[in-house]
Amino acid sequence: MPLQASAVAEVTREAIRATDGRIRPYIRRTPVIEVDAADFGLPPAQLTFKLELLQHAGSFKARGAFANLLTREVPPAGVVAASGGNHGVAVAFAAQKLGKPATIFVPSVASPEKMQRIRERGAKLVVVGDRYADALAASQKWQAETGAMPVHAYDQLETLLGQGTLAMEMQQQAPQIDSFLVSVGGGGLIGGVAAWYGNAIRVIGVEPETAPTLTCALRAGKPVDSPAGGIAADSLAPKQVGQLMFPIAQKFVNSVILVTDDEIRAAQNTLWQTLRVLAEPGGAAAFAALLSGKYQPREGERIAVLVCGGNLELKK
Repeated sequence: MPLQASAVAEVTREAIRATDGRIRPYIRRTPVIEVDAADFGLPPAQLTFKLELLQHAGSFKARGAFANLLTREVPPAGVVAASGGNHGVAVAFAAQKLGKPATIFVPSVASPEKMQRIRERGAKLVVVGDRYADALAASQKWQAETGAMPVHAYDQLETLLGQGTLAMEMQQQAPQIDSFLVSVGGGGLIGGVAAWYGNAIRVIGVEPETAPTLTCALRAGKPVDSPAGGIAADSLAPKQVGQLMFPIAQKFVNSVILVTDDEIRAAQNTLWQTLRVLAEPGGAAAFAALLSGKYQPREGERIAVLVCGGNLELKK
């Protein structure tokens, strides 16, 4: 069976449940909050927000990081990761907690806040190139030279299984939902979420118009290079979605919505003004689809929105 196709068979509920058992002592059960859509000026409906920005290291990425470090053998050279920022923070955090050395490659587009958080966790930080793809290439060269264990941000089985634990947790907390809006970058998150839910609910991807990686892949029938820019470039802008998540998305992701940078900014502002939730652009993208009206709920639909990251640089 080809590796890509096997991901559908390997990223199962049973495997996600087993992964949750391994990483549970190291991750937070992040809260959900139910809100009336009228609070946001939307037609009345019950919304459920999953506040994953309260996860260790500021994003869902901690789940995949711990899944890798706890289920794979880490060599003396430690671990190496490429990241737009959040994955690097999470891998540095997990490595520090488990006493493993870590080297993190990030592009210049990564925020100073995320770079600082990587350093604070004791990892070696290397800034290279302008985009995630540059950092990935440099990390692969480093891995070949040192023998460090690569921890891919999204195209790794253990990463998908770790992110899938979010959906398992969400189903326990909010079993009544009909639809789940999830931001998309490389696709590890929505791949894990979709693998857990299958066809039980509608899993809706949301990505920036300036980084339409999954949209381009679905149109082409395979992962292809796509634009990689915009306000959320440090978290939602790889060149391609992952090979492993793509068949899962083809099978279980209901649709993908594109939002503008201005719509993401409006979602950030509204989350803060209404809920006092301070989300980064990538973390607010899923809500932007609903707030902008690009996602039109069906009558009586019970909608969940994932707020997946909060690593913001606060102005002093």
